[in-house]
Amino acid sequence: MDAMLFSGKSSEDNTIVELLASALRKDIAFGKLLPDQKLKINELRTRYGGSNHSMRETLRILSSEGLVEATAQRGFRVTSATEDDLCDIQLVRLQIETVALSRAIAIGDVAWEGRVIAAHHALQKAEQQVTENPDDLTALEWDKACGAFAAVLIEACASPRLIDLQRKFFDQSRRFRLAQLREGKLDWPSRRTRQKALLDAVLRKDEAMALSLLQDDIKADLKTTEKS
Repeated sequence: MDAMLFSGKSSEDNTIVELLASALRKDIAFGKLLPDQKLKINELRTRYGGSNHSMRETLRILSSEGLVEATAQRGFRVTSATEDDLCDIQLVRLQIETVALSRAIAIGDVAWEGRVIAAHHALQKAEQQVTENPDDLTALEWDKACGAFAAVLIEACASPRLIDLQRKFFDQSRRFRLAQLREGKLDWPSRRTRQKALLDAVLRKDEAMALSLLQDDIKADLKTTEKS
């Protein structure tokens, strides 16, 4: 009986932490929690709810995802979002995703190809919807579709660690991607053409072309300011 009670409490706590983490991720993504902003437990509880324990656990999870950083004073702050951060995330994504896609193309089966086609179709629908109605909810659904397509491209790579790293750094790039959306900086026709070409190259097992297009897509997703 005690074990059942403990299990139920643990499950409830986990649900609360998941809800809190989702809420904070969204507000970090949309800039409602600003880069480098200090995150005080009491203020967060007033804004989002939860207990001291659940909020600390939430911040630990977001810290492991790279969205929040622990400070020297044993507190937390939102991770910075400078041009250098953007360049570094782009660099890491380029390295991880090209290696993973190369492996996926080499060993992926017909079932994987079907999932890639389905994810591309869902992404195209999401992009059409967000261009017609770019509110926060539609933007999040679009970002989710972007993540699903990026994830399925590499899921056949047979490396759980590469997949985990790809997901982590894709999530860290969300703020920059949504900022481009809000500022009207996304070239939708070019995106559609590039993503369709990427899909076709993957299905043809044209590794060189697929990797080149993937690199172009990541660079467009995380557009940096070229330094002279």
